Amino acid sequence: MSQALVTLALSGDVMPGRGVDQILPHPGDPELREGYIRDARDYVALAEAANGPVPGPVDHTWPWGAALGVMEAVAPDARIINLETSITTSDDFAPGKAVNYRMHPRNVPCLTAARPDVCALANNHVLDFGRRGLEETLDVLRGAGLRPAGAGRDAAEARRPVAVATKSGGRVVVLSCGTASSGIPSWWAATEDRPGVDFVPDLSVRSADALVRRLRAVRRDGDLLVVSIHWGSNWGYAVPPAQTAFARRLVDGGVDVVHGHSSHHPRPVEVYRGRLVLYGCGDLIDDYEGITGYERYRDDLRLLYFPSLDARTGELTGLRIAPLRARRMTLHRASAADADWLCETLTRAGHAFGTAVEPTPGPDGFLALRWSGHVVRRRTAS
Repeated sequence: MSQALVTLALSGDVMPGRGVDQILPHPGDPELREGYIRDARDYVALAEAANGPVPGPVDHTWPWGAALGVMEAVAPDARIINLETSITTSDDFAPGKAVNYRMHPRNVPCLTAARPDVCALANNHVLDFGRRGLEETLDVLRGAGLRPAGAGRDAAEARRPVAVATKSGGRVVVLSCGTASSGIPSWWAATEDRPGVDFVPDLSVRSADALVRRLRAVRRDGDLLVVSIHWGSNWGYAVPPAQTAFARRLVDGGVDVVHGHSSHHPRPVEVYRGRLVLYGCGDLIDDYEGITGYERYRDDLRLLYFPSLDARTGELTGLRIAPLRARRMTLHRASAADADWLCETLTRAGHAFGTAVEPTPGPDGFLALRWSGHVVRRRTAS
């Protein structure tokens, strides 16, 4: 009998606001209050200066590009994205924020095109247009049949995990949370009488155990547990020891996947006690294409992660990674040279964790994770 597997699709930051919103069929108010750029359309101009004209308005599927076909081909049991924008017409710019993201509510088909099962919202942009903007975001997502996690009208709603049924008959249970290190202000934390996000005050044992207790309270037999956490800085491959200790504490408590994000480029991958830890997935969709200054990190290269888990134990059996490249504000399959660069870079970054990334055999262009102690087993016929 073949091994029962559950496959997830995990992405880093999906940011269809600001410049991306401006190329979609229903662009919102382009006003910005940034230090240098005051009109969101200027980010489109920067992308065009870098790589050529962007046809506008584009179809709602345009920002996803080749990612849609990749996800359809893999057919994962659950699709989980970090949705890093407000979806609102609110003009309540959050005080003290240098950058604000919003997408017009009529552009929500840009999200439904990818059919995410969970939209993680505990991040540093979901309240960019105030609590009124957050409440509209929640209403728009639910009205479109999308399921938010990590933010709500009160703490109970913000902390409530989202469960997704799998083909094997179990569930994937996703808890979304975020930390100050990613830029989330502490006053964005949801309370009993205030909308906000599921804010983790620190990376202590106590905080990790609190997340584990909340997951255990809803766990059923056959559930796989995912903590989707927004943490860390934007650039660099080093993983702070506190993050490693926190992720391992979650796994020790029963979490099967730690889905970390916030960095603008991919960070190392760890397999701890047979469980997957993604320390930083990098961006997937954004308007950064024409911004210079960090070229050495190749943030034009984007990844989609497809871990396969043993449905009975939650143990990682394999991780396939689809390499993509942003160009003209859409995603293309990465070239062989770009894929080689990613393999070399992520293998070097993952050395301390005993992980390496290499091309898969065959023409599909995927990458695969190799880790210490992992034995590749041939899949048997069903």
